[in-house]
Amino acid sequence: MKSVDRRGFLKMSGTTLIGLTLGGTALRAHAQEPLDADDPTAKALNYTASSTVDGSNCGNCMYIQGDEGKSQRPCAIFPGKLVDVNGWCSAWVKRPS
Repeated sequence: MKSVDRRGFLKMSGTTLIGLTLGGTALRAHAQEPLDADDPTAKALNYTASSTVDGSNCGNCMYIQGDEGKSQRPCAIFPGKLVDVNGWCSAWVKRPS
């Protein structure tokens, strides 16, 4: 069993932290595509690009991410996909004020 000294541990920890940080940034910068209504997760959650529920849409859901003012934004429920801010799915939860 190989022993790791303090210096080796700090080097390994620093390299790991830098790798994780750059990896997360690369994933966020990765081009996203609009959510397809035929996506299995979208079907399971009854996603629709146009909400039929008064006062409930992706734009005011707690899972929506990204910059406000865009017509399509990332959603935590559908990783790597963009949802329409006027859309709705059964996972909708009102964003706290």
